[in-house]
Amino acid sequence: MLKSPRPTPALFSLFLLSCLPCLVAACSPATESAIVGPEGETLASVAVLEESYGGVNAGDEAQAPDDTQTPDEAQDGFVQDCIDSALDLCETAQAYWKEGNVDGAMEALDQAYQEILKVDPDSDPKLVQQKEDLRFMISKRILEIYASRATAVKGNYKEIPLVLNKDVETEIRRFQGPDRRFFLESYRRSGKYRPMIAAALREAGLPEELSWLPLIESGFKVRALSRARALGLWQFIPSTGYKFGLKRDLWVDERLDPEKSTQAAIKYLKALHQIFGDWTTVLAAYNCGEGTVLRVIRHQKINYLDNFWDLYYRLPRETARYVPRFLAALHILKDPDKYGFDLGAPDPPSPYEVVPIEKQVKLSSVARELGVAAEDLYRLNPELRYEVTPAAPYKLKVPPGTGSVLLARIDQIPRYTPPKRAYAYHRVRPGETLSTIAQRYRTRVSAIVRANNIRRRHLIRVGQRLRIPLRGTVARRPARRIARASLRPDGTYRVRRGDSLWLIARRFNTTTQALQKLNNLETTQLRVGQILRVTPGERLAEAAESNS
Repeated sequence: MLKSPRPTPALFSLFLLSCLPCLVAACSPATESAIVGPEGETLASVAVLEESYGGVNAGDEAQAPDDTQTPDEAQDGFVQDCIDSALDLCETAQAYWKEGNVDGAMEALDQAYQEILKVDPDSDPKLVQQKEDLRFMISKRILEIYASRATAVKGNYKEIPLVLNKDVETEIRRFQGPDRRFFLESYRRSGKYRPMIAAALREAGLPEELSWLPLIESGFKVRALSRARALGLWQFIPSTGYKFGLKRDLWVDERLDPEKSTQAAIKYLKALHQIFGDWTTVLAAYNCGEGTVLRVIRHQKINYLDNFWDLYYRLPRETARYVPRFLAALHILKDPDKYGFDLGAPDPPSPYEVVPIEKQVKLSSVARELGVAAEDLYRLNPELRYEVTPAAPYKLKVPPGTGSVLLARIDQIPRYTPPKRAYAYHRVRPGETLSTIAQRYRTRVSAIVRANNIRRRHLIRVGQRLRIPLRGTVARRPARRIARASLRPDGTYRVRRGDSLWLIARRFNTTTQALQKLNNLETTQLRVGQILRVTPGERLAEAAESNS
């Protein structure tokens, strides 16, 4: 087999290291099994990969060249030889790694990579797919070796490479400048929770540096809420929280519980690590979801070892900053003086006792009985959504020394009785949707759906009588739209969320046909912000609209 010239292994290793941390997560699910490398580190083997390709070490006897082969068959044979040679070299690298010979392993991987570069992208698609599988496997192995050299921590789940590049330096400058106050305040708050988080990570065998992840996620604010409705120290959205065991009901949202959300975060991080294999990719997936990262990986159609930071430039902008921002925080925390930070002392953790109670009570009532500030109980039990314990058995956190007092006086604390929900009743009219009805009554669509056992949200019928749950204890009339104030001085109307052509016509005592003709509308569909010319009738429809 002809061999094209290749770079010196040592030089090519330097090139590969300059490209790292590499993307390592997209190997085919059936291509890897694990062996134990030096110092107990795991390294993927090629046994399954070889078996699936029917290639090396299968006991096949070498066959003499066939003079009757077509050029395409000859090319495919050459490509298969390259792939088989690369597999041999990967197996050699594996053996070196088991022996602790890192340089030998890197040189073998260099040569394996050179072999797959010979594969023409226009070759048989099956062979090209084998090449891509090998490319990803080689990049993963190089990253594993690289991570064992440049590390921030040690643990059962490998290490976090403490990279310092232009992206990380940019985030360091942000922390030194506009985000300095955020960093310092987050560090101060970290003292309340980080000792607990670090202990849980150590017990799980995960890198302790992950205990600083809430600094980036939430600024160590227990009640932090994002635009995506992610909540708590670890910023779980409801579905992910539920997937990893966090309960959320009318009374309790365990995403706000520092200890329970930490355990859920550990489960999630472990699951992501099993998918991707390196912590930088794991952190990206934690921020934007594993599906987003996997889609980006699948769309990488480049003929070189994927550069970790190139991957991030293809991710959403917020995620592209996420990992560099986390690494920037680690650099500052490792050497604050170098970066001009005087961190000071963090807040101490809040000690507490746990008291099991089976009675639904208000925290303010408990505080009065114990002679403590209600705010102390709110701070110790942030997962209680309405500062009331649930009707089911519950473990309440109380200040040290007050647990026995609470047990002795629990019968004296009045049982909490939830206020009865107030309802209004509404008969559906033409053009109305659940969204417009919910907006009129200042409630949520989901609340109307639950109150009426509606299975399909878009199916309500004209004349249907709906039970509308209202906030508070007193039934209120629906919010009225003031038609006079809605009409602009020039006689036009700006379409608002929840509007329909029928509602606008009714409000201004006109007809949908008149509005369509006046505004040259071919259909009755409107968009928010659209400007309509309106010629009101003699009276407004507001009076009729006030009756349900």
